[in-house]
Amino acid sequence: MTMELKKAFRLTKEQDEELKRKVAEAGMTESEFIRLMITEQPKDYPEIRAMLNRLINEVNRIGKNINEIVYNNNTMLYKENDKVRLFAYMQKVNSSLRKAVDDIGDHKDP
Repeated sequence: MTMELKKAFRLTKEQDEELKRKVAEAGMTESEFIRLMITEQPKDYPEIRAMLNRLINEVNRIGKNINEIVYNNNTMLYKENDKVRLFAYMQKVNSSLRKAVDDIGDHKDP
């Protein structure tokens, strides 16, 4: 995306200090931060991106364990213990997803 326009605006000293504080917390430039505030997309926030990456990694690890259980089932090596493990893994996935939705909010793109 080409940045074609420049905008100038006025702030009080207090507003400028607040902007500087928030920009520093976000680890962004003022321009990046203002664009973020305009779009207000949860995936744009660094802390949300990090949380989603952790969630993806966790689901991938759980998925590998689920694949192992499915393989055991397909090779007739399925045990009752596998059923208990599978149920526990699915509960962990659901719990992790619920936590992410609670932390991020149930945001739907327009």
